[in-house]
Amino acid sequence: MFNKSEIEQQVAEFLLQIKAIKLQPDNPFTWASGWKSPIYCDNRVTLSHPTIRTYIRQQLSLIIQEEFGAVGCIAGVATAGIPQGVLVAQELGLPFIYVRSKPKDHGTGSMIEGEVIPGQRVVVIEDLISTGKSSLQAVDALRDAGCEVAGLAAIFSYGFETATENFKQANCKFFTLSNYSALLKYAEQNHYISGEDTEILRKWRISPSTWGQ
Repeated sequence: MFNKSEIEQQVAEFLLQIKAIKLQPDNPFTWASGWKSPIYCDNRVTLSHPTIRTYIRQQLSLIIQEEFGAVGCIAGVATAGIPQGVLVAQELGLPFIYVRSKPKDHGTGSMIEGEVIPGQRVVVIEDLISTGKSSLQAVDALRDAGCEVAGLAAIFSYGFETATENFKQANCKFFTLSNYSALLKYAEQNHYISGEDTEILRKWRISPSTWGQ
């Protein structure tokens, strides 16, 4: 049985340690969406660190076994969910497929790559959940292909209410190894940020689309 709180803190530590997550309240990042943000997360960095990569692979695999039971296939979300998904599929000895962000513009025009078996029970692997829209687009594509999506597992979530609502409306369970609240707790306790920074970061999470305007 995994210890959820312990894993959340350990993953938060790893992500801060290798700068996969950067916290810059005084010098915000600009996301592709145009949002201003005091945090930037790039979980691809974990792939360059074998010990951390192994820990994440093992914990995602445990979540699948504990929360989803028997599954027949692992699906990665392009692009960052692909390597994480391959690692998990290898750990569990399962087939792997991946879902493109849009259909291929040549050949078969496929959105899903790999052998898709209708009726197969699939768990989706993602690296990061923000609003959940791109993740749920992959879930929809798998369902349209006849797969039974058991749910989704990811490394980190910003914990936006809109994401929770989007997954609820899509009737899709999801679990993450760590999250924004756990990250702030670890970052403040271990002096990555000050109490004043923590307050700024908390306010951003409440209204990320308008923060900094």
